[in-house]
Amino acid sequence: MQPPQERERAQVPPRDQPLLVDIADLVKVREQGGVAFELEVPRFDVAPGRFVALVGESGCGKSTLLDILALVLKPTRCGRFLFQNPDGESLWTSDDVMGLWDSGDERELALLRRHRLGYVLQSGGLLPFLSAWENLRLPLLLNGRQDRGAEVKRLAERIGVANVLAKKPRYLSGGQRQRVAILRALVHGPALILADEPTAAVDRARARSIVEDLAALAREGGSSVIMVTHDPQLVVTMADQVWGFEVEQVSENLTRSRCVRVQP
Repeated sequence: MQPPQERERAQVPPRDQPLLVDIADLVKVREQGGVAFELEVPRFDVAPGRFVALVGESGCGKSTLLDILALVLKPTRCGRFLFQNPDGESLWTSDDVMGLWDSGDERELALLRRHRLGYVLQSGGLLPFLSAWENLRLPLLLNGRQDRGAEVKRLAERIGVANVLAKKPRYLSGGQRQRVAILRALVHGPALILADEPTAAVDRARARSIVEDLAALAREGGSSVIMVTHDPQLVVTMADQVWGFEVEQVSENLTRSRCVRVQP
């Protein structure tokens, strides 16, 4: 049971539209060898169906924030961290993510990750011993969505990978692997897709095409997307919101980065 002050911390402020992700006053401190990196997120929110870009150079904290959003990295402290279902239906007992971290409720965090999140890694992250089709079926099996098999094949046809589904990842091109990885991230109907530099292994022309596929498929499925990239030109015309990072070398042993909205 959370103490009264903790419950008060998680109250949602009045707003005109529902939010999927609602974060305020989040801080994550990472230390190694006496050197500290501090990420500050004064405010961060994502509405349903939005495409959001996190843009910045290497080391600015964008992947740290993505890991926090993926519910695999606990914030050091946080005023509010809510992951909500705007439709009102819930597969879990609480939408207060920080409350789940504080209470050590790994089961609920795992349930959130499994049902509500999809993740695309830089390398695709496909299991090498499974075919592309078997990789796509895995989240369907884990989430009891085997009924979506025909829909998944339709989407594979649409993005040009239907003819490689029988192949293992090592026989696919970089672009094909990333398209299969994107499809795997969204086949179970997650509310939020997280993509960490999903175009790092392909050239600029293919990169833009892959991001366009990601945005279109997510929009069609009603999912929001948060994509990390070091290349603002890749996402500036497609993103509904762009967030950047203001990095300050506070001292020899402390670097501080603040996440700020830069568009719109």
